[in-house]
Amino acid sequence: MTYVNITALTFPEGAEAEIERRFAARQKGVDAADGFEGFELLRPAVGETRYFVVTRWDSRENYAKWSAARPGGRHADDERRGMSIEVLGFEVVPLDD
Repeated sequence: MTYVNITALTFPEGAEAEIERRFAARQKGVDAADGFEGFELLRPAVGETRYFVVTRWDSRENYAKWSAARPGGRHADDERRGMSIEVLGFEVVPLDD
């Protein structure tokens, strides 16, 4: 079943350009992960002030395997600068007739 991970980024005022620059320069290592299907960075426009990082996977298991292999403490510098993250996960409901 398709799995979508959304990481919500809360950030201090004025950090928008930094966030977009950092994601534009990302190393794209996730792109080669088993089951990875896509990546998007969503800029807040209406009704929300957070950025959303959206990744799409062929299964929750492949997302979990990739996530578990990542080093810990990756966001410590961001947190010191007033940024925070919230991780959300969703299974895509098949609506075929």
